[in-house]
Amino acid sequence: MFFLTDKIQFPSSVWASPEGIIAVGGDLSPERLLEAYKNGIFPWFNEGSEILWWAPDPRFVLFINDLKISKSMRQVMRSNKFSVTYDTCFPDVIRNCKTSNRAGQSGTWITKEMEDAYCKLHDLGHAHSVEVWEDQKLVGGLYGISLGKVFFGESMFTKVSNASKLGFITLVNGLSLKGFKLIDCQDYTGYLESLGADEIPRTEFENILKKEIVIPGKVGKWTDWL
Repeated sequence: MFFLTDKIQFPSSVWASPEGIIAVGGDLSPERLLEAYKNGIFPWFNEGSEILWWAPDPRFVLFINDLKISKSMRQVMRSNKFSVTYDTCFPDVIRNCKTSNRAGQSGTWITKEMEDAYCKLHDLGHAHSVEVWEDQKLVGGLYGISLGKVFFGESMFTKVSNASKLGFITLVNGLSLKGFKLIDCQDYTGYLESLGADEIPRTEFENILKKEIVIPGKVGKWTDWL
């Protein structure tokens, strides 16, 4: 197990544990977080514990062109029941993700430290939110990190049926128009598999990052970009 120092550097993923833990400690500074994502690493830990850094193998991803939209979701999209915005209330989105009840989970990994760190990344133009509205009320959304032509999804929430799914589909369609190649979904969920996500080897994921992150991406708010 590698323990991080003040130096912003991560070990090779070949040293990750079978569960995918690659390092412990460090901090959640913008510089360290961005370096982590560039290398396919993300933080995930519980309140009161050391910061754990992960690089799971296999990696669960959605290639933009593999998006699946069911017939029922196409009907929802045509109904104009919801509207979607970007980066209009990032703190509200991450707060709702933090407080959402999830099956099989008694708490949240979005600690106050994590919340503050990602809000800082948002202020710097690297973290983005998708907001889904119904009757001018925030009913769903998601947030993540954008580097080059890759979007790293972090968490989503929904208060009404299909809200977060619509937000995700709208995001994928928007990123497709901007030339994005991949959304990192981190670990397997049946929910995202139904939308076209699949597992790939960690080495393949890292090779994609080396190619796609060197391409300049949009830094700054996405309010009028997607």
